[in-house]
Amino acid sequence: MNVTSDIEIWTLIVNASMVVKVVMFLLLAVSFMSWMFIFQKWFSIQRANSQTDKFEREFWSGNDLNSLYQGAVNNRHRIGSLERVFEAGFREFAKLRGQRGSDPSDMVDGARRAMRATFQREMDFLERHLSFLASTGSVSPYVGLFGTVWGIMHAFRSLANVQQATLAQVAPGIAEALVATAIGLFAAIPAVVAYNRYSHDIERLANRFESFMEEFSNILHRQAVR
Repeated sequence: MNVTSDIEIWTLIVNASMVVKVVMFLLLAVSFMSWMFIFQKWFSIQRANSQTDKFEREFWSGNDLNSLYQGAVNNRHRIGSLERVFEAGFREFAKLRGQRGSDPSDMVDGARRAMRATFQREMDFLERHLSFLASTGSVSPYVGLFGTVWGIMHAFRSLANVQQATLAQVAPGIAEALVATAIGLFAAIPAVVAYNRYSHDIERLANRFESFMEEFSNILHRQAVR
């Protein structure tokens, strides 16, 4: 795009009606927030995948569960989501196991409930801001379309007192209005792509967490019946 085109587009935005300007500003603000959440979510999911891989390697390498638990407790602010799930389950299991007369099934069920509660909290954290991306992707085109319709209405109303309307008189007003639709699509498309991608990544992490909880519950059950 050359300099002349940039100037023309900026002129169209400046000369738009107040309602269309408000729509454009709203869409630009939403687009900015959307891109901010897109980058934040990308870093958080990458970090969650890395921390999950690291903990699974440590867990399945044959390390003692007590040492893994102590390591999680001592580094609570730096551990990942899966390690928090493990910590919650093992803590509840150890507490119930220390009570006299506890049934093995009750110990495992208590650990599973503790892991499930922590799992839900971690999923809520990972899914944070996804609803904003979904709303941006679904609503922004309609907001831009509203600005376009309003701009076209304003353009034709301005021709009411003109005896002979020409394309040169109508085209600038319509072009101003169409800029709102373009900005709406600019806000919506990245949000939809990011939402679909991140939802898939988080679902894969959730499946990994649930598989670990089942396998860890079996390990705890074998320890409880000893």
